[in-house]
Amino acid sequence: MESLTGTGTSTGTVGGEYHALLARHDAMRLRNRLLSPRRSAEPDLPGPARYDGAADQRLITEYLDLVTPFGELIEHLYAEMFRRRPYLRSLFPASMDFQRAHLARIFRYLIENLHDPDEVAALFTRLGRDHRKLGVRPVHYRTFEAALRVALRRTAGGRWTDAVEAAWVRMLRFAVAAMVEGAEATLAEPPYWQATVTAHELRRPDLAVLHVRPHEPYPYRAGQYAAVESPLLPQAWRPYSLACAPRPEGELELHVRQTCEGGVSEALVTRTLVGDVLRLGPANGTMTLDDDALDRDLLLVAGGTGWAPVKALVEELAGRRPGGAGRPVRAAQERRRVQLFLGARSRDELYDAWVLADWADCRPWLRVVTVLDEGAAAGAYGPVAEAVARHGDWSGHLAYVSGPPAMVGATVSRLTAAGLPADRIRHDPLLDAGGVRPRPAAAR
Repeated sequence: MESLTGTGTSTGTVGGEYHALLARHDAMRLRNRLLSPRRSAEPDLPGPARYDGAADQRLITEYLDLVTPFGELIEHLYAEMFRRRPYLRSLFPASMDFQRAHLARIFRYLIENLHDPDEVAALFTRLGRDHRKLGVRPVHYRTFEAALRVALRRTAGGRWTDAVEAAWVRMLRFAVAAMVEGAEATLAEPPYWQATVTAHELRRPDLAVLHVRPHEPYPYRAGQYAAVESPLLPQAWRPYSLACAPRPEGELELHVRQTCEGGVSEALVTRTLVGDVLRLGPANGTMTLDDDALDRDLLLVAGGTGWAPVKALVEELAGRRPGGAGRPVRAAQERRRVQLFLGARSRDELYDAWVLADWADCRPWLRVVTVLDEGAAAGAYGPVAEAVARHGDWSGHLAYVSGPPAMVGATVSRLTAAGLPADRIRHDPLLDAGGVRPRPAAAR
């Protein structure tokens, strides 16, 4: 995910020196915290507790037509921010298109979910941890706030009121407080990890499987994803799912589909070589296995490169069962069954088919159903949701869903309509064009 301010790492002199200074500064802050653990780093930022998000949501929504679509507002915002702090522009990607679109999705997410401050705080706490890799500091948030105030007034015109502006500022400060809290809580970990590409397999002209080896231990869990930066496109980070459970040798697997020309996905698929060094942000995501997952039958649903996190989950499940390398399992867990639905538009899209064949031979507790729709348009995975709905009663299962947003949305709707409680359907939130829905595996 991109940052609110857009500052990022760079292979150039300005970015390199900036991040070297930040690393030294963070080391000093960590030392001071260990010596004085009760000291607050940013006492002027409000905490996320006791925030009446529903009231601000009503006020912001009432006047939302004055600043939507968000394109003009965001243009004014960045122009004002760069006017106030020109050096920030050098820390942005060369193209601002993705950043502008992402910020619009951030605004939509906040406004649509402000009535649930706990959910917003949880997401933005995770974002704050992730944004350390971009070099974001509290002073940048304050610059962003000042620029937003100016942009709101310029965009809204004469009907704008101080009360509405104050509601926007409270919303922003609430999100920022959660982000600062997330960043401060992870000060002892690196903001990013360097990783060398050890294998690059072009499975199709538009899809590659990469193996990378981090230079330092990289903590993550099966089912999570990480932002990736290529040296070919400094400051441009895109999220990709980790397609393997943690392994003793530390090597990671990424599945990348090229979705456009000139983006990170193209760089990773067509211009990345063995020996290249990528950067990884910290692992994120909640689509992981816990005790509840091990005590129930599981339903796994994947489409496209959404297969990657599901593959990691099955790998971890295999390691936890008798004969596996994972932790011991209880007798009840040995009887649990796993049903996997894998959707693709054609047989050619099953780029990891040999893995499925191998699993069929050695994992009797796993049943795999592949769902093909040769006539489906790009991005259409409706048949997967229909197949899941037809295949039985899932009300006692725990479901994991990963893939294109349309597929995830359709599958979740079918499952909830069939009686599976929403709290037993797991999929990671991502800021996507249609709202906050999963899509780490095939980002631009």
